Amino acid sequence: MKKALFLIFAVIISATPLMAQAASEQNVLTVYAYDSFASDWGPAGTLIPKFEEETGIKVNLISAGDGVEMISRVELEGEDTRADVILGITDDFAYRAYPYLESYDSPILSDIPDELKFDPENRLIPFDYGAFAFVWDSECGLQAPASLSDLTKEEYRDKVILIDPRTSSVGLGLLLWTYNIYGDGDEFEAWWETMKNNALTIADGWSSAYGLFTEGEAPIVLSYTTSPIYHVMNDNTTRYQALVFDEGHEATIEGIGIVKGTEMREEAEKFVDFILTEAQLDIAIANSMYPVNATLELPDAFDYAPRPSKLFRSGATSPEKTEELQAMWLDIMTE
Repeated sequence: MKKALFLIFAVIISATPLMAQAASEQNVLTVYAYDSFASDWGPAGTLIPKFEEETGIKVNLISAGDGVEMISRVELEGEDTRADVILGITDDFAYRAYPYLESYDSPILSDIPDELKFDPENRLIPFDYGAFAFVWDSECGLQAPASLSDLTKEEYRDKVILIDPRTSSVGLGLLLWTYNIYGDGDEFEAWWETMKNNALTIADGWSSAYGLFTEGEAPIVLSYTTSPIYHVMNDNTTRYQALVFDEGHEATIEGIGIVKGTEMREEAEKFVDFILTEAQLDIAIANSMYPVNATLELPDAFDYAPRPSKLFRSGATSPEKTEELQAMWLDIMTE
């Protein structure tokens, strides 16, 4: 009997470290974020340790691809997802994220302009925004295009890097941009037919596309009006310039949300509030985007991020129309 009791006691003692480890893992906040947030040049390397130190909450940051890939992962995982928070879903794909998110009426919402809020239920809360644009290498020897139609000229053949609208929110931004300019008729199809030939490549995401651009593979890349901020602040150069077209640009707003059913609700709320306050400047600089918090004062480098006078809101396009345009795009590109 004593031997049996000893064995039971020994098992309990030996299991204690494993139980403690399991409990520790359960108290970790898991955040899915897009690749550029978690990359070497992204803001996560500074922000996550700062949040952990201030709150005592450990964060497991998972780089989940582009925004489209991230929400596809959450959809696939369903109720079994590891995520407590997802960061980086754009307004044009918000409808796909809503079924998996809980509402959160953050106290910081009062500091965010109403025109940037796209979800009345606050399942996705804006944390930064920008406008899609083509970024041009001013030392390439080519004249800068002044419109989307200019990009179809022969002089730009193999000089433009595009991004797939099925795998990237940036690529989808251009698809919606061309729809707002040309409609979905012959002009739309003609623009993409020509750009199929003028594009050096069609990358699967922004990171790979912009990497090819900075490596000198092509002098024009699809990106954001705010992209020059990075080069001004980190490279001390104004060589790379965002091209602003009079016809207008597609706007994009990135949101953060709390995953439905999380057991880390309180910790998730603290993380969201941190992203909307202390993290705003670091995110704006690292992501080269505009912060949503209107109380924030921006550095002079943002003077090199031109704001288009005319913006289209991609989030206003219906899911059905978005899917229709993606199907049209695929038909054109595979003909």
